[in-house]
Amino acid sequence: MTSAVTADARKTMKSLYRAPEPDVLKPLLDRAAATPEMRERIMVHASGLLADLRAAQNRGWVNQFLQEYRLNSSEGVALLSLAEAFLRVPDPETADLLIADKLGEADWRAHTGRSASKLVNSATWGLVVGRALVGEGEAGPLKRLLSRAGEPFVRQAVGAAMRMMGEIFVMGRTIEEAMRRMKKPENKGFTASFDMLGEAARTHEDAERYFQAYVKAIDAVGSDPAAGHSISVKLSALHPRYELPRAYECVPALTDMLAQLARQAADKGIALTVDAEESERLEMSLDIIGGVAALPALKGWDGFGMAVQAYGKRARAVIAWANGLDRIMNVRLVKGAYWDSEIKRTQVEGLNDYPLFTRKAATDVSYLAVAKDMLAAENIRPAFASHNALTVATILEWAGNSHDFEFQRLHGMGDGLYERLVREHGHKCRIYAPVGGHRDLLAYLVRRLLENGANSSFVHQLADARLTEAEILADPVAKIAAVGGARHPSIPLPVDLFAPGHRNSTGIDLSDIATLDATVKAVNAPAVKPVAATADVASLVARAQAAFPTWNATPLDTRASVLEKLADLLEQDRERLMAILVQEAFKTIPDAIGEVREAADFCRYYAQQARARLGSVELPGPTGERNTLHLEGRGVWATVAPWNFPLAIFLGQTVAALVTGNTVVAKPAPQTPAIAQAAVELAYRAGVPRDALLLAVGGPDVGQALTEDHRIAGVAFTGSTATAKRIARTLVADDDRPIVPLIAETGGINAMIVDSTALPEQVVADVITSSFRSAGQRCSALRLLLVQADVADNVIEMLKGAMETLVLGSTGNPATDVGPVIDRAAYDKLMAYRADMVTQTIKTLDAPADGLFVPPTLIRLDRVEDLTQEWFGPILHVATWEAGTLSETIAKVNAKGYGLTMGLHSRIARAGEVIEAEAAVGNLYINRSMIGAVVGSQPFGGEGLSGTGPKAGGPHYLYRFCAERAVSVDTTSAGGNATLLSLDEGGI
Repeated sequence: MTSAVTADARKTMKSLYRAPEPDVLKPLLDRAAATPEMRERIMVHASGLLADLRAAQNRGWVNQFLQEYRLNSSEGVALLSLAEAFLRVPDPETADLLIADKLGEADWRAHTGRSASKLVNSATWGLVVGRALVGEGEAGPLKRLLSRAGEPFVRQAVGAAMRMMGEIFVMGRTIEEAMRRMKKPENKGFTASFDMLGEAARTHEDAERYFQAYVKAIDAVGSDPAAGHSISVKLSALHPRYELPRAYECVPALTDMLAQLARQAADKGIALTVDAEESERLEMSLDIIGGVAALPALKGWDGFGMAVQAYGKRARAVIAWANGLDRIMNVRLVKGAYWDSEIKRTQVEGLNDYPLFTRKAATDVSYLAVAKDMLAAENIRPAFASHNALTVATILEWAGNSHDFEFQRLHGMGDGLYERLVREHGHKCRIYAPVGGHRDLLAYLVRRLLENGANSSFVHQLADARLTEAEILADPVAKIAAVGGARHPSIPLPVDLFAPGHRNSTGIDLSDIATLDATVKAVNAPAVKPVAATADVASLVARAQAAFPTWNATPLDTRASVLEKLADLLEQDRERLMAILVQEAFKTIPDAIGEVREAADFCRYYAQQARARLGSVELPGPTGERNTLHLEGRGVWATVAPWNFPLAIFLGQTVAALVTGNTVVAKPAPQTPAIAQAAVELAYRAGVPRDALLLAVGGPDVGQALTEDHRIAGVAFTGSTATAKRIARTLVADDDRPIVPLIAETGGINAMIVDSTALPEQVVADVITSSFRSAGQRCSALRLLLVQADVADNVIEMLKGAMETLVLGSTGNPATDVGPVIDRAAYDKLMAYRADMVTQTIKTLDAPADGLFVPPTLIRLDRVEDLTQEWFGPILHVATWEAGTLSETIAKVNAKGYGLTMGLHSRIARAGEVIEAEAAVGNLYINRSMIGAVVGSQPFGGEGLSGTGPKAGGPHYLYRFCAERAVSVDTTSAGGNATLLSLDEGGI
């Protein structure tokens, strides 16, 4: 390895990772630009290629079908969504519901007779009839008869259609079948890169199965090396925790496995390419690839390679790195496959900028610039994966007479683009050929097609007959230059995600190794200081009461500005706050980041809401009368916070009371006073008067003294249902006490319902997060998993395997998934319950001997009714439900009386509508995890035994802290009505 070159390239990558888009694009525009003469030749060639492509669209029913039902049309999306789920559904009842759901989403009748293909038109009529048989519409005896008779027919027809779609996108169910298919006449002149694609490994068993599939594939392809076929390998398939905090484990393991596969491929005389994946994995992948590339055993083998994604801002630097390796490297340049998820992840984590380009044209510019670098690189053997006629024509122009490169296309797409280039002009083209069972692989490929906005627009444009050749072949360099390389206006930076409302909080990029190392060092520095207990609660209330008139009279805008200043201070002091959270509350590093962000979000959101909602309102009335309604603070509020969110909830309740004009005596949980003390000190620095916010530290006696004090004008409490009820009784116990509001947020027996259309890998990932993150110590955490019986065994086995990958340990270690529970009392209670349920426990883990670690535990229940209380820790219960009983299952969960969170995993939109209508819960999460409510996006709070409302972080929350006062003034009391007297004649 040429260490200086590769080291410089890695340094450049770090500077480009999340750099501003215009800065990254400026040198790319220069590199990708063509002279006017070159541009003229490129356009002539691209025009011919485009003609070939459009002609190919009219050949064969597959192309004609895809042209009629484009991937960006509602009908095309409905079909692909059906394809994504149908083949994994084992039971006919749910399969019929899925078909009805998807066929009912689109207007199939509008497509009748439009295609030149009789077969496509017949298929369209099949969809029209299918919708009539199983979809919604007029009811009647004939319709019901047709539906009963027609459902099996429609189900069989859809199954056949899905298998045909599998033939379109999947080269073969086995490597042997794929190799046989490559020998068919339509593939003559093409080679293949076979990839045993599928979901990323969730378990060690998954990883071993994929590894053995690669071994088998290399043996099969290596049996005929003269055919020129190769293998592609996806690293995330070979390790279930391919992520930076686990790099100490996964990088050596993946380096060893990839080395084994590479040596095998070298021995067989075939090539092997490592697929590109998400941006946060790039640095690790280069460590792995670089390690294998340097192996002496592989010296002289020119078959090793890697893929590079042009939508990434670091793409050119990656090429420089690959060229600096002391060997020939095959490099496959692709547009990129994870665009949607990369954008969302950056926004969710509040990072400073995106790791990729936000415009399709910018990706095209990057692709061209990187392609030019590859053609000029001494040690790179280029492969250009593209279905874009303009891109292909540009590469051919730059390559001149050289044929020392190859094109690549995805199986099932782009054949019309390359047929003439391969068969008449002798250019090389390799087909990227997915291999695997249609049931699993089709789902994966369809999601890539649906999700990947960056790679699909040329295909979409091609199918749109309304677009002219000039529009389709527009120069991306000119388009990006015209906007100065600016980011897409509809994709704001994460900090502006909630603009113009409030500024989003900033996160920490733990995918950057230097940032991760600095964060680990910071959170492990001693930070917790002892906090003295409060001896005299009554004096605190007196001070707050005396401060109330002045604070309540402070202008609303000033109070809101204090909250915004506090948010800024929280972010500036983030590392110290995180250290206290990690050391005092046993927060993992990601949880500590999230908690500081949530606290800042509460401050900014409530400031914005106060300005927008708390002003005086003029009301209608008769002439000569002025009616207004305005809001005032109530007085002294007691805010009682939990230990599981000792900063975010502590501050959220407190700043809501403050911005509405109240003064506050804030009581933190006795386990977490240090973080509360730090928050109060920052509030003083932000401008909160010292007597307007006072800290009451201690146990239940302090809380009782606070809530019994008749001067308390309201209580905001987060904690157990039992404690909330005791507070409620205290507030009404004395007849002479004013009636004061109680805002209570409590716990729940939170359930997730999973039907047979759900993707097991997604389910398991969300269950692990919802159940075991934060050691299960979130009120929103999943307690009861309800899986449709038809798929329960598969989901449970995968879940058990995923649990085995969890790491229990110190929360200051970035690799830790599950830390200790909060104290000995919690530990003893949970461990006693685990002992009682040992015969029903189907999975548990070993725990460190030193510390209060409760191992993640999975308990099998016979009935939904068997779980009667919340167990606040990493304990998950699982039971089954029967197809067709969704409403009954929801009713059983409702009957428990709690109503905090519920989840649903289903591909059937109607199932979401049913659960939304019938579930008595405050927060419903569909096809995602059940934790991590975001202020302003997912207002949080339950009903029934789970709380009183209003929801924290929502638009109605501040009103509960206010007293409403209406004022009516007779403006004519002194005689005369100025308003009437000043009227004109009304336009006559």
